[in-house]
Amino acid sequence: MNTVERRKQEKHPLDVIEDVREYAAEGLSFDEIEERAGDGEWERLKWAGMYAHGKQRGYFMMRTKAPGGYLTPEQAEVIGEVTEDYATAPEEYGGEEQNELWGDAYLDLTTRQDIQKHWVEVEDVPDIWDRYDEVGLTTIQGCGDSARNVLGCPAAGLDGHEHFNAQPVIEAVSDFFTNNREYANLPRKFKMTITGCKYDCAQSQINDIGMVPAKKRIDGEWYYGFHARVGGGLSDGPRMASQLDVFVLPEDAVEFTRAVAQTFKELGDRNNRGVCRMRYLVEQMGPEKFEEAVRDRCEVDLREAGVDLTEGYKGDHVGVHEQKQDGLNYVGFNVIAGRMGGDEFAEAARAAKEYGTEDASIRLATDQNFLVTHIPDENVDDLLAEDFAQEYKPDPGPFERGAVGCTGNEFCNYAIIETKKRTKRWARELDERIDTPDDLEVVRTHMSGCSASCAQPQIADIGFRGETVKVDADELDRDVSTNAEGDAIVEGMDFGLGGALGEDNAFLDWVENAVPADAIIPALEELFATYAEERTEDERFYEWCRRVDNDYLRDVMQQADAPVSKGVAHGD
Repeated sequence: MNTVERRKQEKHPLDVIEDVREYAAEGLSFDEIEERAGDGEWERLKWAGMYAHGKQRGYFMMRTKAPGGYLTPEQAEVIGEVTEDYATAPEEYGGEEQNELWGDAYLDLTTRQDIQKHWVEVEDVPDIWDRYDEVGLTTIQGCGDSARNVLGCPAAGLDGHEHFNAQPVIEAVSDFFTNNREYANLPRKFKMTITGCKYDCAQSQINDIGMVPAKKRIDGEWYYGFHARVGGGLSDGPRMASQLDVFVLPEDAVEFTRAVAQTFKELGDRNNRGVCRMRYLVEQMGPEKFEEAVRDRCEVDLREAGVDLTEGYKGDHVGVHEQKQDGLNYVGFNVIAGRMGGDEFAEAARAAKEYGTEDASIRLATDQNFLVTHIPDENVDDLLAEDFAQEYKPDPGPFERGAVGCTGNEFCNYAIIETKKRTKRWARELDERIDTPDDLEVVRTHMSGCSASCAQPQIADIGFRGETVKVDADELDRDVSTNAEGDAIVEGMDFGLGGALGEDNAFLDWVENAVPADAIIPALEELFATYAEERTEDERFYEWCRRVDNDYLRDVMQQADAPVSKGVAHGD
């Protein structure tokens, strides 16, 4: 049993929630917490939705769950206000000048429809929880080796592209697993997605469980329900999910997901954390054997699969869209890299209340954007005139629209490079410098600071993975520190092309490794110039990258003013 697993068995991770209240009441420092509970407490605190900042000791990142991305305006307003009140950087970290792009007291919208805020102190956590309780929010199991936030289509119940509204099923599954001690201590984190949307906005192909719309004739009558995919995931060893031969009725979804979790709980490898994600178990057992194990543990009959109703992948809801309810609209706002001010998020929530009907909501999307829903036709222009809408506009350029960035080395212990500021600046610069075809509405450009793939680079048109790179200092146009050989160590990244989800799903190819960051934009200019000349009718960028070979792509990039071959990975 590995060290993390041993610590989880010594004390049930959910017990840490009461410990947090105790630490807050006594005003304990990080050193005092560690002295009392040992360094394993930092792992257990994840079950409270709290990550200890390794680089800013004394502060936490706190993650708030939003099942299916759904928030009432009241919930969203509280999140924004709590961010303003409790997520403020201290003077020694720059205070209000800490981040020139977002100021202070900002939050991050994530690819799992969560919200993260930084600079939270332990003594403030009980106050945050109390304010959350008043509106039905939670941070419990936002992190840790348990069921994470359950994903769904952000336009559930709104858009004509769905076969049925799966949001009630999402909430039932989330309610079952949250605070459930029997299933809160799994071998590793457990990620689920449930949707009735035909475009698979909730990314079933890269989750541990993906439930997608289907129908089946039972006793002469057609029923809507779900087909199930299992064992998908990214990070090191990415894998597309395998289809099971099952049809799950909506009322059986909780029991089915419980049976899958039970299978993982019993058979998952608790000794080696590197290979104990569910995708490794499915790969090891094979989908047929895994399905058999789930059926043995499921207390409802699982019928064989019916008719699949998924038609590709969309994953983008930016812009003004008509709802299926007459005279109403939802508006998707573009948040580059997912970061925005807490005050701005609260403003969006108040605007939803002012301009929307009583059913108005805020929805979080898996591309780090958000929607404001139930806006009558006559109120759309007023919503778009709000201050926050000028920054997070619903009509961005294609690079801004598709830009996703992880937390980066500003806060994350694993990230090698800075990502958030770079993602936002690059997206805007690329939209200024590159003329894309008129029919190319979005270019998905995802930047992860390390191989953990929190920004999902493997499924992007263009994916980046953080590296440190050794380059000749004489070739740089700025002063940098050097080693004894005259080489400079700079931030760079592995450069991948051609990823996508959907019917033609595939992970991208890592076309070039250890590219200095300064060389990326010139290389992209060359790639898109060549793509514009060579594309066939309606050919997407990722399709072109797949059609030509990687050697050709590398040759194109070498034509840039700052060729991609300047660097080598630091340590090579």
